[in-house]
Amino acid sequence: MITIKDVEHVAKLSRLALSQEEMEKFAPQLNSILEYVNELNEVDTTGVTPMAHSIKISNVMREDEVKQDFTREEMLKNAPEEEDGFFKVPKIN
Repeated sequence: MITIKDVEHVAKLSRLALSQEEMEKFAPQLNSILEYVNELNEVDTTGVTPMAHSIKISNVMREDEVKQDFTREEMLKNAPEEEDGFFKVPKIN
């Protein structure tokens, strides 16, 4: 059972400044959460496959295919400056 002292301790560890009223409010809420978790622990999960998501998910990404969409000249035609087939950029000191 979670007491107000426990809530105070967790708040201190979490660096939360809780008022006495808030601690009194949170203690029963935390107890109710723990009671629900205990109920879930009683459920027989034998034969249930563990899963990361509640619904089946599949990758909708396309396959990686190497292809050349643009030629070097097409890519460089909008460059402010180019030199020897490369973008020319200001020198960084």
